[in-house]
Amino acid sequence: MKTFPFIFLFVLIFTNDITSQVPDSLKYLSLRPEEFKAAYLKDDKAVLVDVREFFEYRKSRIKGAVNIPSSGKPESSADTIAKERSLYLYCTSGFRSKRVAKGFYDLGFRRLYSLDGGIVAWKKAGLLVEKRRIRK
Repeated sequence: MKTFPFIFLFVLIFTNDITSQVPDSLKYLSLRPEEFKAAYLKDDKAVLVDVREFFEYRKSRIKGAVNIPSSGKPESSADTIAKERSLYLYCTSGFRSKRVAKGFYDLGFRRLYSLDGGIVAWKKAGLLVEKRRIRK
């Protein structure tokens, strides 16, 4: 009977810790290419962000995207973007954009969208990319 209070306290602390965390699935919304494009075009407060490295971005990108490379601490750009804006993030396969979305969430952004499958899925869906090379 003496161990009951300790077990109760342990369970209380453990369950409180779990419920206070926000699952990644609530930090951003992962959208298929067609949904991503439709949502981006409808959203007046949208910012399309390519989180790939510049050498990837300059070869091909979704028209209108700005490049904020994931390796260069993209969160440092957060102070130049209003938190009310919607961020539509993409990379090559979707991995980096999800990681960057989590970082922006931690900085107070709440309208975050990641392109599921990245630009590879975008191209497979037959959606257009801009291929005009740009200089740094």
